Amino acid sequence: MGSDDKEVKMTSTEEEDVQATAGAADTTKLKLGQPSASEESASPYPDMELCQQMHKLMVKAQGYNTDEFQKQVLTRICKELENPSLYESLERNLDVTTGIWSAADIAAQKKVNSKTVETLEAKVEEAKESAGDMEVMDARVALARFAAKSLTEEEALEAYKKLLDLPKISSGKKIDAMMESSRVASFYGDAKKASEFIDSAQKLATEGGGGDWDRRNRLKVYRGLQRFLERDIKGAAALLIDCIATFSCNEICSYKDFIVYAILSNLLYLPRPQLKAKVLDGPEILSVANDIPVVIKLVEALYDCDYNTYLHAMVEVEPILQADRYFEPHLAYWMRELHILAYKQFLESYQSVTLQAMANAFGVSEDFIDHHASRFIAAGRLSAKIDKYGGVILTNRPDLKNAQYRETIQKGDLLLNRIQKLARVVDL
Repeated sequence: MGSDDKEVKMTSTEEEDVQATAGAADTTKLKLGQPSASEESASPYPDMELCQQMHKLMVKAQGYNTDEFQKQVLTRICKELENPSLYESLERNLDVTTGIWSAADIAAQKKVNSKTVETLEAKVEEAKESAGDMEVMDARVALARFAAKSLTEEEALEAYKKLLDLPKISSGKKIDAMMESSRVASFYGDAKKASEFIDSAQKLATEGGGGDWDRRNRLKVYRGLQRFLERDIKGAAALLIDCIATFSCNEICSYKDFIVYAILSNLLYLPRPQLKAKVLDGPEILSVANDIPVVIKLVEALYDCDYNTYLHAMVEVEPILQADRYFEPHLAYWMRELHILAYKQFLESYQSVTLQAMANAFGVSEDFIDHHASRFIAAGRLSAKIDKYGGVILTNRPDLKNAQYRETIQKGDLLLNRIQKLARVVDL
């Protein structure tokens, strides 16, 4: 817009908006003085709940693809975040023009935000001249958190970089800033940058001495969720199950969502006894079980070997996975792994079983079982073979002891060959 390059006189209303925004930033900075990055001191922005809502709009998730929900999300961005760039980006991605925020209002808000940045930068300079290092850091934190709320991803990350570049900032505060930077990157879908920030924070926590118990625990949740996005589900499962009793990261996801992530990731890897003890009978999980009935139904059906109910629960859980930004990028993977999990468990009880018997157990047709099982067998995911003529699946369990014996012999032969080559070199 050409008007951005010209000097603009602000109205009294705009000046009040700037003062109110700067005041809110001051309120945010006061919380930084706490000894650890507890839930209360963590920045509420970027709002990851809003990020989930935006994801639901983008994928047209079941039950959320309505004009009312769209208006609700865009209104939040307009009224609460006062973020014109995010508003314009979402409307562009949705290919809609709602008119909730007019072009004139967007331009005015950008001017207000620019003035707020100038005000907060002036406070940084004032702190450098007349106050100490702590006051400079607090002023930088206020600016970074305002940028995370109302400016673009690039501007927010740049503000956090200036905070991290301060010469006298403790390791603990650096970890806090890195975790908030990772949330900014994650909010805008930049998984690579988010992962880099989390890795840096983890390194600082383990090597730099800034990782008190609270920060280490929170980092474990951040790392677990980031591994979800990277499809390292086994790594995520181990981290998330350890944090169930001590979860305090409501700034990154709700406790209910966190429990769903922990349950489904561990469903793929926990042995049945541990699945019973840690998931089905876990007191923390039981406390929210009524809020996630479909997920609990899925786990119980697998544990009870009720494969008919299990497949129905898979159909019910698919929209939940699609509506979640951590599950949706790997939706096909999740549905495939849940199928394989049930097939493996069923076939473990048999040396051979008819296709018809397996079809009856799962409540599907024989052709359905034949189609899916043959694909999983061909991919090496099921140790079995199908006798199509006899209508039978024959399990072919690998003999672990023989496999270990063969592996030892092969490694021994390789070692002997290397020793012989070394001996010849020494003799020369």
